[in-house]
Order: sequence, then C-alpha cells, then structure tokens
Amino acid sequence: MTEEEKKVYMLLKAVIFHYHGLDEAEKQDLEDTSRQLAADTALAWALDFISTDYITAFERARAYLNEIIGDYPRQKRNELINMVWQANNLKGYVTEMEATAMLKLAKDWGVEKELIALVTQ
Repeated sequence: MTEEEKKVYMLLKAVIFHYHGLDEAEKQDLEDTSRQLAADTALAWALDFISTDYITAFERARAYLNEIIGDYPRQKRNELINMVWQANNLKGYVTEMEATAMLKLAKDWGVEKELIALVTQ
C-alpha cells in the first residue's frame, strides 16, 4: 500500500468515526489499523486534518477524497466504502449520521447502489 493509499484509508476511517464524536472502540480500531498497515504517519496526518477544523472536517475530507478516489477503479472505491461500513459494524452499530456520511461518499464515488446492497444484506 502506498503512502497516499494509507492516508486515504486512515482519513476515510477517521473522519467517519469522528462524525459523531470518536468513542473508545473507534479510537482503538484506528490505532490497530495504523499498526497493521504501518500507517502511523498517515493516522497522525488524518487526525491533524480533522482537528484543524472539526466542524468542517467531513466536507474538507470529502473534497480531498473525491479528488484522489475519483481516479480509483470502481472496485477499489467499493472496497473503501465496504471497509468503512464494516469498521463501523465492528462496534455493533452504525449511527444515522455515519450512514448518511457514507452514503454521501458512495454517491460521490458512483458506488451508492453497492453500499445500499451491503446495508440491506
């Protein structure tokens, strides 16, 4: 995984987790993922990106991710949405706010139908 891909992965996960306020399980998941991917720098960058302005973090991340992910193959875009959906399910629930955020990203990336199919399984 390239450094750019690590940044995308960590920012996507972190911004969705922060959408309603980061809880302990989510914090642990971010740290575990960072270790598994050797992405400590990417996680630090993502957390700094969010903390720069918490209120606008999702929209700024959305713009940043859309620039990069728009060039990704459809399967990769779908994998990213699937990853963040599954990560949220690990804690046992997905909030309406998180689902809405993921739906916005899926629509931007042209994988909205895939996310809806995943949710309705």
